[in-house]
Amino acid sequence: MTRTFGTAITLEEMEALGIAALDKLPAEFRAQMGDVVFQVQDFADEETLRDLGMEDPFELTGLYEGHALTERSIEMSGALPTRIRLFRRPILDEWAERGNETLEHLVAHVVIHEVGHYFGLSDEDMHALEDMAG
Repeated sequence: MTRTFGTAITLEEMEALGIAALDKLPAEFRAQMGDVVFQVQDFADEETLRDLGMEDPFELTGLYEGHALTERSIEMSGALPTRIRLFRRPILDEWAERGNETLEHLVAHVVIHEVGHYFGLSDEDMHALEDMAG
């Protein structure tokens, strides 16, 4: 489903793009992510933005919430589920600003970034990996 400018993609359509990106991950990664909840919302809520020290909701395209796989222990049972949230409106805004890539590619980029946090990678680690790959 290649998207071009026109009618805005729905939450459900963006969720399908995100799930498709997750499905393209290597099987060994997907197998370890069985407990991750995946959600798409228009924007991050005010509490989340405040906790992150952000004022502009368009600055946040995705968020990993939970402990990294490398930091988990048995004492964490009963904790809130680990989740990845994508934020539709900021992603669409960034897509419009970039103008040189598909929406599928951008959604996959955001999903992979958040999956990296699940596996314990920092933003700096991921940027270094992207620089090496690019």
